[in-house]
Amino acid sequence: MHRILPALVLGAALLIAGCATVDEPSPPLQDAAAENDTGFAHSYTFKPLEFTPSAPQYALPLDPDTVTNWEEVVAALDLGEEEQALLKEHGFVVAVYPFGDQDEIVGPYKALGDQDVPLFLSSDTLLHLYHAQFDDTLRRVEEREFFDDLRALDTALLNASEEAYRQSSGEAKEAARLNMGYYAVALTLLAPDAGQVGDSFGPGDVRRYHVDVPAPVRAEVEAELALIDRKAGLTPSPLFSYTEDYSQYRPRGHYTQSERLKNYFQAMMWHGRMPFLLNATRQVPEEEARVQTAAAARTAALLADDPDLMERWDRIYEVTAFYVGYADDLGPEEYIAAMERLFGGVKQSLAPAEVDALRRELLALDPPAIYSGTGYQIVESPEEARRVLNATQGFRFMGQRFVPDSYFFSELVFPYTGEFTGTGEPFTLVGGYRSIPTGLDVMALLGSEQARTLLDEGEDSAYAKYDPVYGRLEGELAALNESAWRQNLYWGWLYSLRPLLVEFGEGYPTFMQTPAWQEKELTTSLASWTELRHDTILYVKQSYTLGKGPATSPEKPEIPGYVEPVPEAYHRLGALNAMTADGLFDLDVLDPAAQRRLRDLGDVVDRFTDLSVKELEGVPLTAEDHAFIRDAAESLDDLVINLEARTTLVADVHSDPYDDIVLEEGVGYVDLIVVACPEPDGAVTLCAGPVLSYYEFKHPLDDRLTDEAWREMLREAPPARPWWTGEYAVVA
Repeated sequence: MHRILPALVLGAALLIAGCATVDEPSPPLQDAAAENDTGFAHSYTFKPLEFTPSAPQYALPLDPDTVTNWEEVVAALDLGEEEQALLKEHGFVVAVYPFGDQDEIVGPYKALGDQDVPLFLSSDTLLHLYHAQFDDTLRRVEEREFFDDLRALDTALLNASEEAYRQSSGEAKEAARLNMGYYAVALTLLAPDAGQVGDSFGPGDVRRYHVDVPAPVRAEVEAELALIDRKAGLTPSPLFSYTEDYSQYRPRGHYTQSERLKNYFQAMMWHGRMPFLLNATRQVPEEEARVQTAAAARTAALLADDPDLMERWDRIYEVTAFYVGYADDLGPEEYIAAMERLFGGVKQSLAPAEVDALRRELLALDPPAIYSGTGYQIVESPEEARRVLNATQGFRFMGQRFVPDSYFFSELVFPYTGEFTGTGEPFTLVGGYRSIPTGLDVMALLGSEQARTLLDEGEDSAYAKYDPVYGRLEGELAALNESAWRQNLYWGWLYSLRPLLVEFGEGYPTFMQTPAWQEKELTTSLASWTELRHDTILYVKQSYTLGKGPATSPEKPEIPGYVEPVPEAYHRLGALNAMTADGLFDLDVLDPAAQRRLRDLGDVVDRFTDLSVKELEGVPLTAEDHAFIRDAAESLDDLVINLEARTTLVADVHSDPYDDIVLEEGVGYVDLIVVACPEPDGAVTLCAGPVLSYYEFKHPLDDRLTDEAWREMLREAPPARPWWTGEYAVVA
């Protein structure tokens, strides 16, 4: 299967004319785990890491007289009284980076080394460097291969649809006409105009990629393209009748880096979001639902009848599934399999009775798990919301993918969470209901007790039905086996964050045993998760809230340093990095330069792991170990050569069209962390290094932020940091 088979549990669904029902299926997370059978998990090789934490300890509050270099570091980093007070209280502090705004994480190590400040190598650094590799390898294959593969697919399917239109009559002709319009929109989005000639399109490409839109659909295609160009928000689709959110077509993430990527983004967003619905709904009459089903069946049959086309489709889908996972919508393979069961083989043209039989067959499959805005409407109850979601069941040519965090968000908002029961004004409260989720929801479900505490303290869990829904989701996660976390790179990335979210008990360095350190690690995890959502913004199915009512350096002094001792996190990241390299190599999309960078990153991750274990077990670091830490700037810089590795990025992760807002997750300029690090001989040394910053804020839906717009906001008027970071950080 090329999709997960998710289920939604509040009773039977109203489908065609209120008469079809769906049996209660298994939980969506378990269905996602079942995709391990496709074989991606074999790329993740992992053996449990064994170590016994027994790091040297010191007393808190910290006495500066016991620290070997307190005065020197305080002076070099210009730490004020507030920063020093938090450093004494917790054994660490996060402060503003003192040498100007910095939006890359390697350079600060050199600047700190030049000030003779011992370095603290953080988990933030490796997580950010993995993001850079992940994003770069995906971007390269999209530009190098997927753009042309997608254009070849759309061209062949448009030509076949034109031929079918000429030869058909009745609803079959209307189905061919719908396909003509659908593929003409996609091809036109891929085609450059004269203003895009430059780095990624040549003058000849304007003529070569030009699309002659068939006359019978020209008006609808031009209307669709105008809505996409205007990013028009919630508007009925001229081709499909149901409401679509055209604000989603604003290129974001790494897709603003070239004109070719911008066009690919819009065409793939079209293929990922626009379904051919099985269900008659308020917006789609019964006759149109039959036409959409017949059109989808024709596309599936065309792919099945042409091995070259199917190979191109499968290559795009499988490679992106390795990165992000499978769709929770039906696709070509489900339609092909259904026709084979019903008719003994695929059929490009179906009689009306055959269309009805196919609809019944496909409606027996589970509906989607995540509501992504299709046919947006106002609801009054959870039951009605489920019916609206189930009514979006249908065919997506290259459906956006089920990911657990989008699933969490879709469940933890109105109407499922009920009315607000608190007294304050929490972040999630809009119009009396939990209309927007928060990244803390994700982190709490991934295992952070501190995130759950903050949800309670901030009243973001103070809703009548929040706890039951949260408990159900928590139970679904608990039922997963370890292999479920290795099913693709997206899940593996989340798995790598989980060791940062636990409480660090006896045997860990003193600063790590504080509640403040849990909040620092929470910030790191949220920032890394934001990078994950940024990199996959085109393929992840976004959740929606329904409406409501090399030069020679001078010799460095022999100063100590420290690696953040979270070996389990590094160990998982190393396995994920190896999975990335091996899986992309097996899929034949890994170029030599990327292969070398992933190998080198694996070596660095292994070194971080080894050093962490030494520190936790109280084993003195060797001169070679200290040299590795001191030379971090040089060794890490090699991993980002020719990569876009800036920390300043943003991703919208949830939409609330009723209130015209989206939830934005941002990473800003790097911060500075100063940590009192213990030595085996009992000494305590202040070490410093860069860490990621994290922002979460609501923003107008019609202005989904690009990285460029976010950087301007950071310069001109940055939003406030999360309220809970004040426990350990002194930042603007």
